[in-house]
Amino acid sequence: MQFESPAQFSWSDSFLLGFQKMDDTHKEFVDIVARMLVARHSELLELIDEFIRHAVIHFEEEASWMEGTSFPARQCHIDEHNAVMKSVNEVRSLVLAGNEQIGYELAKELAAWFPAHADYLDSALAQWMVKQDFGGIPLVFKRNTRQMK
Repeated sequence: MQFESPAQFSWSDSFLLGFQKMDDTHKEFVDIVARMLVARHSELLELIDEFIRHAVIHFEEEASWMEGTSFPARQCHIDEHNAVMKSVNEVRSLVLAGNEQIGYELAKELAAWFPAHADYLDSALAQWMVKQDFGGIPLVFKRNTRQMK
């Protein structure tokens, strides 16, 4: 089942964490997943490939920050990223074999997974990174938080 509109999963300030590099990367993540949700069958594999390219860079960057600063919860966070990549790569193979529907299911699962991941694991990392740089946690002003999270 495809989403009717990308607005059903779109960026809002509710996702802001106060670490600009991470927030910018998350905007890109949300954009790609939103496009996957409403893609034509002919576009789906290309968007999954775009997501994979994005996620490899995204997850490696976060892993680098965690390793470089000895972030305490790094292994749990890295394990979750690895599980996502394993699923995405398995689904890509199935879509390549002609099962587009599972590609849409993947997009829905990514849209469902992201808010909690950002709220818990990424917010802790964002606070850690800002504290490393500035000695305190970020101040985040959020508008339009009633949109789907």
